[in-house]
Parts: sequence; structure tokens; C-alpha cells
Amino acid sequence: MRILTRYVLREYLIPLGYCFSGFVSIYVLFELFGSFSRLAEAKLPVKTIVVYFCAYLAPYFEWLAPAALMLAALYTMWSFCRHSELIAMRANGIGFLAIVKPILAVAVIVSVAVWWVNDYYVPRFAQWAVVMKAERFRMDAMERADNIVFRNAKADRTWTVGSLGEANARKLEDVRVTVNRQDGTRLMNVTAPLAEYLDGEWWFHKPSVQHYDTRGVEIATPTPELDALPLRSFPAFRERPADFLSQNRRWEFNSIKDRFRYMRTHHELTKETRSKYVYDTWAKILSPFACIVITLFAIPAGVATGRQSVFKGILGALALFFSFYGTVIACMVCADSQWLPPLVAAFLPYVVFLLLGLRAFSKQK
Repeated sequence: MRILTRYVLREYLIPLGYCFSGFVSIYVLFELFGSFSRLAEAKLPVKTIVVYFCAYLAPYFEWLAPAALMLAALYTMWSFCRHSELIAMRANGIGFLAIVKPILAVAVIVSVAVWWVNDYYVPRFAQWAVVMKAERFRMDAMERADNIVFRNAKADRTWTVGSLGEANARKLEDVRVTVNRQDGTRLMNVTAPLAEYLDGEWWFHKPSVQHYDTRGVEIATPTPELDALPLRSFPAFRERPADFLSQNRRWEFNSIKDRFRYMRTHHELTKETRSKYVYDTWAKILSPFACIVITLFAIPAGVATGRQSVFKGILGALALFFSFYGTVIACMVCADSQWLPPLVAAFLPYVVFLLLGLRAFSKQK
């Protein structure tokens, strides 16, 4: 790593750390004001409290990270210009892109971190934090999820689950599966006190199977030996544990993969609901790129701050920042109101502001 790269990286990471720590501290303090007494009463271990605050803050990381990147880039470029370091670098034949390459590299790394938090950490822990707060931090009230109903409209199967035997939904208790034919008539019911997901298949303990004819009248089982087994697999049941977790989880906390699977298996969704879900999914996919887009127009704004006017650069960057998220919200409303196709509404803010950022960036070369 070159000396210049290390220097720029150090000068950028220090204000970035301050900005991010400041934002996190503000969110933690606000949450503590409302939850401190309950946390004290619950007498939770320190580790559990730390995990709770991390899970509580995780859904906001996609907005905190771009804001911290923008402020850090503004300060770094302002500092370089104020002390004439940028002029000295350029006078020695160093290109503008080479100077700011570490800043852009950090933006890319943070965008990957945002993607990981959104798609892996949030689905696992954010719902847990919400339930934990709703249950007044009583751990015993959070161990089970009860009365789950999951319908696979594509296969015309409905699962009714009394409770999840495990947090990962690989064990279901008090299970009832209703299977219909393509014409909507009842085919069979399967009930069991316990169902386990093993090696990609559902195994039912002590299952009770009822078969029905096309008129909905119960008939004798065509497979008495199979139905009498105390432990039986149902390979035709292609639902996964993640499907039940998604059903019991708030939509905004689902991973991208679970969202697409949910839309594939729920054909009963109305056009308006499906359009909203499509927009939400693609907006979540694109949200990490906000780190790169905002950094692209924050760097030139920081240069303008140092060369011309502090207020001009800062206000310009803040105007672009709020304009970007204002456009995102406006496109969301347009998608919900069916004024714009969901894909167009999701991509439009990022394409427009990426082009604006590239144009402002190119003028510094």
C-alpha cells in the first residue's frame, strides 16, 4: 500500500469512525430513555443487552452508513483543500481519482457490509429485538412462536402450526396440513404432534392421515401400511423452515431470498400488494448502493467546501443527500399508487443520482 493511500485512508477513517459512533450513540441514548427501567428490571446479562441494541440498530444501518460516509468525505476533502494538500498532490502529478480511491474503496466495503446486515443479520435478529421489547425483556415469553398459519397457494397446501419447537423452525409442534386438489376440493389432512425437517424432507411423528374423495367425503386410506407408520416422511411437502419464519416475521425483516420465495408461493396476493412487495424487494437490493452514490457527490462537495465556501459545500451536499432520499420516498409512493412500475420506481433514484454524482466527480479531474 502506497504512503499516499495510507495517509488518505487514515485521514478518512478517523472522521468516519467519529460520525458513525455519534449516530449510533444518539440512537442508543434515545432507546435507553424509553427502555432503561425495563432493562434494569429484567436483569439481563450484558451480552444479551449488547445483542439487543445491535439487533435494534441493524435495520437503520442502511441509512446511518451513507450519512456517516457523506460527512466523513466532506470533512476529509475540506481538510485537504484547507491545508493545500490537494493542490500539492495534484502538483506532483497525482490524479484526482488516485487521491480519492481509498475513500471510494471504503464506500464499496461499507456497501457490502450494509448488504450483509440487511440480508443476514436483520432477518435473524431484528424481529427478536422487536418481540423482546414488546415482551418487556422477559426472555421466557420469547422462546416460542405460537399459532402460525402458512398457506402455499401454488401447491394449495395450508399448514397450521401450534408452535415452533425450535427457533430455526426445524421442529413444528401440533401440526395440521390440509392438501387440496387443483380444482379446490379436499385431498387429505395430515395431523401430527411433531414434525421435523431432516435432510431436506419433513418427517411426521405419529401422523394421522385422512383421505377425501372429490365430493369432500372421507374415504378409507389407499395406503394403510404407509399411513400406519409411527414416523413417516412427506417428500411432496416442499415447504422449508424459512417459510414459517417468514410467515411469522415482519415483511421488512425478511431476506431477499425469502421475499422472492414468498411471492412465488403466494399466488393469492392482489396486484397492489404484489407490486408493493416487488418494489420493497428491489429497493432493499439497491439500498447498499446508496453508500457509493452519496460518496460520489460528497467528494466534489467537500472540494467545493475547501476552495470556495464552507456553507456552500455543506449545504450542497446536504441538499443532494435529502433530495436523494426524498426521491426514493416519492418513487415509493408512486409505486404504491401504481403510477410507476415497481422496478422503474426502485431504480430511478439510484440511476439519476449516480449520473449526477459521476458528472460532479468528473469535473474534478
